[in-house]
Amino acid sequence: MEANNSIARNLIYQRKLKGLTQKELSNITNVTVRTIQRIEKGETEPHLQTVKLIAAALEIEVDELIPLDNPKEENIQKKWLILFHATPFIGFVLPLFNIFIPLFLWIHKREDNKIYYEHGRKVINFQITVVIAIILSFISLVTIEGAGFFLFISVLPLAVIIMLLNLIFVINKDKCYYPFSIPFISRKKSISKKAIAVIICLIGINFTGTAQEIKRLDDSVITTDSLSKKIKQLMLEANVPGMNFTIFNENKIAFTEAFGYRFNNEKLKLTDSSNIYGASLSKAVFSVIVMKLVEEDVIDLDTPLQSYLPKKIYEYAPKADWHDDYSDLETDSLYHKITARMCMAHTSGFPNWRFFEDDKMLRVKQEPGRSYLYSGEGMVYLQVVLEKLTEKSFEELAQRIVFEPLKMNSSSYQWKEEFEPDYAYGHNEEGQAYQKDKDNEPRAPSTLETTLEDYNKFLLAVLNREILTSNSWNEIFTPQIRIRFKSQFGPLAREVTSENDDIELSYGLGWGMFKTPYGWAVFKEGYGNGFQHHSVLFPETGKGILMMTNSQNSGGIFKELLEVALKDEYTPWKWENYIPYNN
Repeated sequence: MEANNSIARNLIYQRKLKGLTQKELSNITNVTVRTIQRIEKGETEPHLQTVKLIAAALEIEVDELIPLDNPKEENIQKKWLILFHATPFIGFVLPLFNIFIPLFLWIHKREDNKIYYEHGRKVINFQITVVIAIILSFISLVTIEGAGFFLFISVLPLAVIIMLLNLIFVINKDKCYYPFSIPFISRKKSISKKAIAVIICLIGINFTGTAQEIKRLDDSVITTDSLSKKIKQLMLEANVPGMNFTIFNENKIAFTEAFGYRFNNEKLKLTDSSNIYGASLSKAVFSVIVMKLVEEDVIDLDTPLQSYLPKKIYEYAPKADWHDDYSDLETDSLYHKITARMCMAHTSGFPNWRFFEDDKMLRVKQEPGRSYLYSGEGMVYLQVVLEKLTEKSFEELAQRIVFEPLKMNSSSYQWKEEFEPDYAYGHNEEGQAYQKDKDNEPRAPSTLETTLEDYNKFLLAVLNREILTSNSWNEIFTPQIRIRFKSQFGPLAREVTSENDDIELSYGLGWGMFKTPYGWAVFKEGYGNGFQHHSVLFPETGKGILMMTNSQNSGGIFKELLEVALKDEYTPWKWENYIPYNN
């Protein structure tokens, strides 16, 4: 009689839960209304086949209507329940094992006792939900200012508290309760397609995440997570507001990310599409433009530039604000010897910039071709001659030869209004922003405006020897002049030393060069108006690094980042004046 009453109560509950009348249930099951009425009144004990028909119609399991004795069902063993609830803690050490281990246990024990089935199902649903919550909270961390951080740091502690409480409940009462769980595995004894899809996706995410490793010069590896943490730590300690960072492996991008802020005063995020002033990275692009014009027979590298012009360079009326005014050279007896090769290798004899001279006048300071003397003026001189020979502006040449073929759609040698919504400010040592200079006229060695995304495309083209012929690339990356001075700039820039003889520090055409156990390295930096950049490629290995920053302080972290990210212990950091910030 007790069994009949149990079936009666269960049937009434399940029928009303589905919103069915006795007649509607009869129509679905072909069980007479009278039989259903007698079952619900506890007047009869139905045949098992009748119960199966009713359970199928109600879309429930038979044992939800009538308890079935399973001879194979084992008595509850607490050790299995504890394993279900305790093993997910392994996921804090081995990602996704918080799902895999209880899932394995559940698959093997779910048929042994319905308690195992229920506990395992709840644990797996909760753990999948937690992993999804962690992923979403990480996305919020990088996309939602302020609130995203608190969401990110709250997920794990909340999950740990719930897991610990359930472990205690299981030990004391054999019960569990996991709030907020998404029911990927239902009460039916099967895994839903939804659950299978989620588990497969999480497995994919796990393998993708663990595979994110960067191979360094010595074939050791560093994970992208470790590198990102190191970059953020150094930026914080050295007060660097923003940094674009890329690592190249096998002539491809292995890792690229924008860190920090483009405008520190208002905490505006820096992205890979934010406009950033390229400074002397401009010169690397110029080297490709020059060699393309050499290929097109516009000029020769070793013909004096003055000989291409129908009149003296100082006789031309200036068209720009100042950079093409060569009236100072009327009394100069050396400039007529300067060639394109000298301009690109920094042996023209011109100073870096005329406005750094005491009298602000332009002159050739040493015999052209004799020794290294870093000179933006030398490259501007070559630019002006090329503009006169081609009858094209330098911006037109840059667009035709480099930017358009490489789809560097956000790059230019002059400021454009389209850069206005998203551009990086330079910052001083205190992290305060400089006023953005938007009035620069196109100058080959110094006025490049670009983005991380665009300059990545350029360096990829360099590594893969695009745009130019192999002979032209060989010319660019052939040492033209040895550098034997203590520093690139400043009071030590003319003090002779042998410090860099072991790496044969030299200059090619537009790029610095040094020798390593991994072949010649080629590098280009940039500095000015609160920006500091550094790029170095190891063409024989297909590896390289790009760091573009909007801070005067960045040079203080370049040395450590080169060593950590690439195991580059060969860059002449003293010559570059990359004195560590904590020295």
